[in-house]
Amino acid sequence: MSIYNLHFLNARNALTGVMPESRAAAREAVAAASEHIDLPPFDLIIRAGDEVMTGWGVGGYAPAPGQIQITLDPTRFAPDLFIRTLVHELHHLLRWDGPGYGKTLGEALVSEGLAGHFVLQVLGGKPDPWDAVAPSDGLARRAMNEWSRLGYDHAEWFFGKGQVRRWSGYGLGHRLIAEYLSQHPQEDAATLALAPVDRFRAAMRKLTNSDGTPEETPEDPATPADANEPEDMKKED
Repeated sequence: MSIYNLHFLNARNALTGVMPESRAAAREAVAAASEHIDLPPFDLIIRAGDEVMTGWGVGGYAPAPGQIQITLDPTRFAPDLFIRTLVHELHHLLRWDGPGYGKTLGEALVSEGLAGHFVLQVLGGKPDPWDAVAPSDGLARRAMNEWSRLGYDHAEWFFGKGQVRRWSGYGLGHRLIAEYLSQHPQEDAATLALAPVDRFRAAMRKLTNSDGTPEETPEDPATPADANEPEDMKKED
C-alpha cells in the first residue's frame, strides 16, 4: 500500500468546499498509479491559487524527493483533471528517487515525456493538451544541439515565455518518448521511470533527422549538473 501524507493549506478556508472531492481524487490517482509502479512515501500538499494550467483549473509541481504540490482554483475543481495532474506528478515523484527531474534540457524533455506517457498508461484517453502540441520545424534539431545545456530557459521551452511556441517542450518530450517506445515495445513509462537520459539520445537523433527546418544553433558542450531544479507545471498567463 502506498503511504502518503495529505496536507491542505486551508487556514483561510479557500479549499473547504472541495476537500472531500480532493481527498477522493487523490486516493483514486494513487491507487491507479500503484497498479503500475511502487510509489515511495510522499507528502501531498494541496493549496488554492492561480498557478494552474490554462483551461484546467489545476497545476502540479514535484519540487523535491517525496514532495508533490497541487494548486487548485476551487471554483473550477474537476476530479478527472485533478487525477490526471496527480498521476503525471507521481511519475516525477518516482523519477526523483533515481536520476531526478533533471537540470539540462534533455533531462527535462525526458522527464516530461515519460510523465505524459505514464498518464496514458494509467488512465488512457488522449494526450493532455500540452503533450499534444506539435513542435515547430527545427525545434527537435535545436533541442539536440542544446541537449546538455544547463542554462536552458525552462519557461521558454515549456511555457512559451520566449520564441518557442507555448507547451512545445511537452509536445517534443512526448514525441521523443513515443519514438523510443516504437523502437523498444517491451518498455513503457513505468519501466523507464529510472532510466538515465542518455538512453534516449538515439531517439532524439531520429526525430532530428526527420525534422523540417534546421536551426543554426551551436553544439552545446556537456556541462556538470549543478543548476537549480526548474519548476514543472507552472502558471500560464
